[in-house]
Amino acid sequence: MADAPDFYLYQHKGFYLISGIHSAEELDKLKDCEIRDTDIFTITYPKSGTIWMQQILSLIDAKGDLSVTDKQMTSEQVPWLELTESTKNFASMPSPRVRVSHLPYYLAPLGLRQKKGKVIYVARNPKDVLVSYYHFHKVAVMLETPKDFNEFFDKFMEGRVCGSCWFDHIAGWYTHKDEMNFLYLTYEEMIQDLKAAVLKICSFLGKQLDEQQIDSVVKHCTFKQMKTNPNANYESVSQSLLNHKEGAFMRKGTVGDWKNHLTVAQNEMFDQVFQERMRDLPLKFVWDISELKTCS
Repeated sequence: MADAPDFYLYQHKGFYLISGIHSAEELDKLKDCEIRDTDIFTITYPKSGTIWMQQILSLIDAKGDLSVTDKQMTSEQVPWLELTESTKNFASMPSPRVRVSHLPYYLAPLGLRQKKGKVIYVARNPKDVLVSYYHFHKVAVMLETPKDFNEFFDKFMEGRVCGSCWFDHIAGWYTHKDEMNFLYLTYEEMIQDLKAAVLKICSFLGKQLDEQQIDSVVKHCTFKQMKTNPNANYESVSQSLLNHKEGAFMRKGTVGDWKNHLTVAQNEMFDQVFQERMRDLPLKFVWDISELKTCS
């Protein structure tokens, strides 16, 4: 029986990757890979709606027909750009190349800065990202299981996690958005009005779907539907990567769960760091589900 991969975090050009999953050498080659006008990249920080976008993009391509997408996992239909095999084969893959990625702006292919391809950046309020990522660390075999929430809180705030610092990630992409064909969405606006978000994505990608097709995309991309869809909920991912006994990959999909985890002191510290790091970015976040109910 083959030895299990030796997973550990390592830094490459200031960004944390995972050994056995990511190759710094291949990522450096990817930077100079030719980008085509038909390429589509969804960029997220971990736990910010990546799987959701994989499902949405798959179903938009299938014009809402779930039977077209049920032959393989959503993560195979819209692969991760930075997984070693995907990175290695990217240049030779046929168009359209649709990928998701957690890479920072400075490690992404340079062609994006020449307005080739399209970038969809999905952001989520970082307190909920922190909590969701903490729970994911218990499930993901390739990530170190935290001793407790307090320890993970410190690591997240210092950027000592896969994906590195949330504040650096969003600032890097957003401040360079005008160099690219760029659409900025938030996880919370997708929860508030999924149909409006799907229409926005279709418009950005130049996809023509009729009303019935749009409604079908929306129906099959709700959290409730995806949680029961084996192609979308990652339940079939190998136990060597995800320990399903420790929890569900798709956990709550809500807004404001951070209130059940952060102490008053942690919340005050987070707010202070957020105000300092985000003061130059014109971005607003929804911190509680009650803020959405008034406009749903």
